[in-house]
Amino acid sequence: MPEAYIVDAIRTAVGKKGGALSAVHPADLGARVITQLLERNQVNPLEIDDVVFGCVDAIGPQAGNIARTAWLTAGFPEQVPGVTVDRQCGSSQQALHFAAQAVMSGTADLIVAGGVQNMSMIPIASAMIVGQQFGFETPFKGSAGWEHRYGDQEVSQFRGAELIADKWDISREEMERWALQSHERARKAIAEGLFDNEIVPVGKFMVDEGPRETSLEKMAGLNSLVEGGRITAALASQICDGASATLVASEAAVKAHRLRPRARVHHLSARGADPILMLSAPIPATEYALEKTGLTMGDIDVVEINEAFAPVVLAWIKETGADPAKVNRNGGAIALGHPLGATGTKLFATLLNELERTGGRYGLQTICEGGGTANVTIIERLN
Repeated sequence: MPEAYIVDAIRTAVGKKGGALSAVHPADLGARVITQLLERNQVNPLEIDDVVFGCVDAIGPQAGNIARTAWLTAGFPEQVPGVTVDRQCGSSQQALHFAAQAVMSGTADLIVAGGVQNMSMIPIASAMIVGQQFGFETPFKGSAGWEHRYGDQEVSQFRGAELIADKWDISREEMERWALQSHERARKAIAEGLFDNEIVPVGKFMVDEGPRETSLEKMAGLNSLVEGGRITAALASQICDGASATLVASEAAVKAHRLRPRARVHHLSARGADPILMLSAPIPATEYALEKTGLTMGDIDVVEINEAFAPVVLAWIKETGADPAKVNRNGGAIALGHPLGATGTKLFATLLNELERTGGRYGLQTICEGGGTANVTIIERLN
């Protein structure tokens, strides 16, 4: 089977809600990372076969196939197509998967895969809320098949996080220690310039706005999101804005355009789990990926798992036996933010850079997603 190579992976710095990127149109955010990606690698836009972008809540400025809009906004040729993917929080990781699969199938040679999200403009779950004006209280209510299988119980990421904390017996204190570590690791990474190679400027904006100085004492003083619960705002990913992109190439494209690939795709897959727990699917997805590749967690040198909520990561570590020191080494979404449709390839940029910085061989990335699914990507660094 043909190989899929990762030539480059970049992102904007992440702007907090109401912050530096809040007034930037999503098409302009997407155009920025696409432009920088092609310029950094001296690629002729006419050589791109497709643009695959992730985006969630594709309404308003994010509607109308934002992948295509971002490409055209960048001023690039009209004959290059674009398609927008929604696998919820894993949307741009799935965009990367689709790009790699196209290359591995021999049907494409050079694809831009990425994602964009402006959560300041379009709040999370806006697509669901818009449905209420048409009489749909939730996406599930009124479906005979769904209600026969799952009843009318609440389906939400907040409930899922609480259920995971309860099922894996993860204390609030344990989660707060992880959240504090996320901020400390992120602030240290920023101070040491560890994100510099992956971040491209939007105007003069170059530094992630989310990481902050906090303490266990401050976290302990917060109210839980639900009465009697363990989850607080400090244990959740931050609402934010950003964009990210990768360049995926075939061996033929690498030779023809004299590109320097940084990694090859070793494995990609997605698996499902309980949609009520919702956020637990990275566990079976990782088990499946390791089984398919014959690798063990001991073979994985760097891990990026999205910190949608602290218990997602901690339950995953408990089940997989992963070394916490290898997981989210430069902080996670609790500190750095989770710009939904952009997060997959945002994390991928960090994974690739950290793998190169530390000299590791294999990197693994996974994200929990609405509906109870998860993507897993394993890459092998190239010398």
